[in-house]
Amino acid sequence: MFIKEKTLALVVLAAGIGSRFGGIKQLSSVGPNGETIIDYSLYDAYQAGFKKIVFVIRREIEADFHKLIGQFWERMAEVRYVFQELTSLLPSDFSLPHNRAKPWGTGHALLVAQEQISGPFAVINADDFYGRQAFKIMAEYLSSISLRPVNGKPNYSLVGYRLKQTLSDFGPVCRGLCYLEGGEIIDIKEMKHLEKSEKGAKARLENGGWLELSGEEVVSMNFWGFEPSIFDLLKTGFLEFLAKKGQDSQSEFLIPDFIGQLLRKGKIRVHYLPTEEKWFGVTYPEDLPLVRQGIASLLAKGEYPENLKRSLESQGLS
Repeated sequence: MFIKEKTLALVVLAAGIGSRFGGIKQLSSVGPNGETIIDYSLYDAYQAGFKKIVFVIRREIEADFHKLIGQFWERMAEVRYVFQELTSLLPSDFSLPHNRAKPWGTGHALLVAQEQISGPFAVINADDFYGRQAFKIMAEYLSSISLRPVNGKPNYSLVGYRLKQTLSDFGPVCRGLCYLEGGEIIDIKEMKHLEKSEKGAKARLENGGWLELSGEEVVSMNFWGFEPSIFDLLKTGFLEFLAKKGQDSQSEFLIPDFIGQLLRKGKIRVHYLPTEEKWFGVTYPEDLPLVRQGIASLLAKGEYPENLKRSLESQGLS
């Protein structure tokens, strides 16, 4: 059932462990006054009309997260915290693999936010810089009647980026490769190992071979537009995932993988929201200086204030 609420909500996935980064990358400073990527995303989201924020975090980073990020944004918007833990939402008869340490991926992270969501909402990663226009087009889409189910199928959306804009110079990345038909995404396949190549990009396949890509392909950076029907689908999908892969200590229940499954089964529609925004992200420690340079360039152009939080306070918005 489609439910419309006045307040647009934004779910921020900030519970990732960051094994390739080697630390809590969500809290890394990228701006001149200690601003994080999350702060820039929330600044853009707030200006676009998102007034409710749901942070998905781990309990062990709660104090640091609240001090550096949460306590300011609590003055700006309705803020809620939910915790993604290894044991969150597991069936009572499920036995954990003995060597499993990390939670179950982005699909699991989104599922734990269910109780805080009652209408259309967007989902982003904490460590990706999406750009202001991306939030504007998502807010417009979520506020439109085009989100309503079509022929009984839930109607979702995704802001897509060109693959070449999302690769790291310092190692392989994971991306959801999107297949398009008109303005619709008809399939998504999660590529676990994508890297730059002379021709643009290449993906290592499960059989050990390589898929050559131009770099112009559209990929998911986990900027989704959903409504609450996604949660019943996620519940079913998570249980099926646990039954098939729950004893694999490294397996993850990922949003792009799951959405791809639903698309192939014809259960949902996903509208493609194109953007030419410059994406920045942090996968490896070496990515941080480039992100800081990118932010500094935007500041020099006047696209963001020098002191993000002080600017908001001076506008009387706090």
